[in-house]
Amino acid sequence: MADNQLADWREHALELETEINKVVVGQQRPVRLITTAIFARGHVLLEGDVGVGKTTLLRAFTRGIGGGYERIEGTIDLMPNDLVYHTYLGEDGRPHVDAGPLLRCGENLAVFFFNEINRARPQVHSLLLRVMAERTLSAFNKEHHFPHMLVFADRNQVEKEETFEIPSAARDRFMMEIPIAVPQDAEIMESLMFNTRFHNADKLVEGVKPDVLHFDQLNHMAVVLQDHIQASPTLRRYALDLWLAIKAPHQFGIKVEGIDTSRLVLAGASPRGMSMMLRAARVNAWLNGREAILPEDIHAVFHETIAHRLVFSPVYEMRRTEIARELLTNTIAAVAAP
Repeated sequence: MADNQLADWREHALELETEINKVVVGQQRPVRLITTAIFARGHVLLEGDVGVGKTTLLRAFTRGIGGGYERIEGTIDLMPNDLVYHTYLGEDGRPHVDAGPLLRCGENLAVFFFNEINRARPQVHSLLLRVMAERTLSAFNKEHHFPHMLVFADRNQVEKEETFEIPSAARDRFMMEIPIAVPQDAEIMESLMFNTRFHNADKLVEGVKPDVLHFDQLNHMAVVLQDHIQASPTLRRYALDLWLAIKAPHQFGIKVEGIDTSRLVLAGASPRGMSMMLRAARVNAWLNGREAILPEDIHAVFHETIAHRLVFSPVYEMRRTEIARELLTNTIAAVAAP
């Protein structure tokens, strides 16, 4: 029964990817990674410049899975209560209170997008992280539940004034950090500039077939999937060796050009991070029609699930993106795969 269910869900998952790739072009890898996060039920950080299509991508996914979509902009004056409710003066001259973005869709909230999260104050991060972890919130003398919600957040990585960087403990709550870049294919770039169908995001999103998947079934799907996809003892040992190598790269002979790797890593991936990596690897195996994890499934999600969790010595933090990429690439090369 589980085999038939998983095969049917896989068909729908691949159909969803096809639908998204029709309207968000040149982003096949981010689309696959977001699909992976959706089925692994993990929150996601998005990395990318302004205007690369992050909002369109998330709206397209929401249309494909159903459920509610909400978005909020990070600003210096944003307060935790702004996520929960907003007040205004009505036409009757009296103050009114409406549900904020977290509460508007109730239990049907499927995707919550926090744009430029590092522009918001730590108090706002704290509330959001608690909701991410517990999927509940107490407000208006009532407990609100968000059983199907996934949080997506991106960071302004260009401007540093009036920003509050997310600390490592907070980054660890996100399953992945997925880079979204401008496509390098000249034909796609020309289409994005001159093909008018890409100039109207609302109409573009409407081109996605609705309800390819059912958002309120994804939690059940994820449990069945995780139970079904196996990891051999050899694969488990390989994953453990990768974890040890991340924590102490110099002991495994891993080098990064111009850097003393014995002083580089202050904190490697957490146990939560490694378990999230394996959850994502199981989904990748399933999407490729396998019933057991192979090393290539770990490699497919390794950078996106691990890089943002690493804590480097302060002298290296300013170059963390490029250093993390080289360190993790060299880790995969250095640790023997089964």
